[in-house]
Amino acid sequence: MKKLKILLDFPEKSTAEKIVFFRKVIAGIKENAAVFVTPDLSLDKATASVDTLEAHYIASLDGGRAATAALHASEAAAADDFRILAAYVERVADGDEGILLSSGFNISKQPATTQKAELTVINEPKSGSVKLRSKAIPKSGSYIWQMAKGSLPTSESGWINIGYSTQA
Repeated sequence: MKKLKILLDFPEKSTAEKIVFFRKVIAGIKENAAVFVTPDLSLDKATASVDTLEAHYIASLDGGRAATAALHASEAAAADDFRILAAYVERVADGDEGILLSSGFNISKQPATTQKAELTVINEPKSGSVKLRSKAIPKSGSYIWQMAKGSLPTSESGWINIGYSTQA
C-alpha cells in the first residue's frame, strides 16, 4: 500500500476558496495541538498571511492594478507558508490517514490497480480487420494465434492458425 501524502491542490483554487481552505487548515492544526506540537511555521504567521491575503483580495475587487499586484504577491506568500505547513504535517503524520485528515489538508488517493484483459480485440481502420492483444504469459518466446469458425471446437483439429508473433 502506498504511503498517503498531502495533496497540494490549493494553487488551483480560486482566491476566495484558498482563504476558506487556509482557515480550515489553521483550525485543524489548532484543534490537534497535541499532535502538531511545534509547526515549522507559527500558526500566528500563517493566520497573518491569510488575513493579508483576504485584505488584498477585498481591495482587488475594484480591479486596480496595484491592488491586483499586491493580491498576487500575498497569494504567493500564503501558498509558500502553507507548503511549509503541509511538509510539517506530512512529516508528523508519517502516512497516518487520521492525522493527515485532521490537519484540514486534502490527501492523495491510493492508486487503483487495474487488471489487464486476457484478450483485447481492437477494430482496425480497414474493413474486416482487427488487432488482437493478449496478456503476456511469463517466459513465453512466441505466441500462436488461432481462430475457430462457428461454435467453439472440442478438439485441436477445429482450430485454424491465423498467425504467429513474439509479442502478446
